[in-house]
Amino acid sequence: MAAAMLAKPFHPYLILALAVALPGVGHVALGRQMRGLGFAFFTLLFAFLSWHLSTPETSPIGRMAGGLFVWALSIPDAYRVARLRWERWRQQA
Repeated sequence: MAAAMLAKPFHPYLILALAVALPGVGHVALGRQMRGLGFAFFTLLFAFLSWHLSTPETSPIGRMAGGLFVWALSIPDAYRVARLRWERWRQQA
């Protein structure tokens, strides 16, 4: 029995652009809403915590370092999932 044809997924570069634009949006576009919302939540949470736990003399980037770190982790994760889906779709085509 032949495998069912998968629907064409979003291009990985589009998912990459969405993930860079806003934390969690790349995952939501991939249909992984809970993972995307988790990344968005923890990005905001750690940005808030690091902002309030740092000194006022620290730069704004440094004050949001916790949230930026989580955001930076979410970008390659979304791209990896998109790339795997894209390659699986291409092999079936």
